[in-house]
Amino acid sequence: MQAKTTMKHFSISFFLARIAIGMSMFGHGLVRIPKLTQFAAGMSEKFQKSILPDFLVAPFGYILPVAEFIIGLLILLGLFTRLSLIAGALVMVTLIFGTSMIEDWGAIPSQLIHTAFFCILLDQTEKAKTYSLDSAFEK
Repeated sequence: MQAKTTMKHFSISFFLARIAIGMSMFGHGLVRIPKLTQFAAGMSEKFQKSILPDFLVAPFGYILPVAEFIIGLLILLGLFTRLSLIAGALVMVTLIFGTSMIEDWGAIPSQLIHTAFFCILLDQTEKAKTYSLDSAFEK
């Protein structure tokens, strides 16, 4: 009985952490998509003095909000959770690289926290498939 209760608590904790990181990504994308052109232009402007060429920064500025939205939505739904967590971590690694190139050291802790969330959840995904569409499709 103790193991079942412990697993239920773990599943609830995993679910809450999953929806927290999913909501963060979803929210980032949701508010940026309606102003996509301005967001991408702002990114290009921020990176003008960096070593990264605009032909890489500009498309990334358009892709990032869509990626955040989709990754966040999938994580919230618990659909393709493992792949979504990997994608989220890779987005964060890319953001950490870009943030380093413009020496915005204040933004990196938040990006590292997001990365840690993705990695910790990824490590636990097989144990906690409850409260997700993934678990519904496996039955």
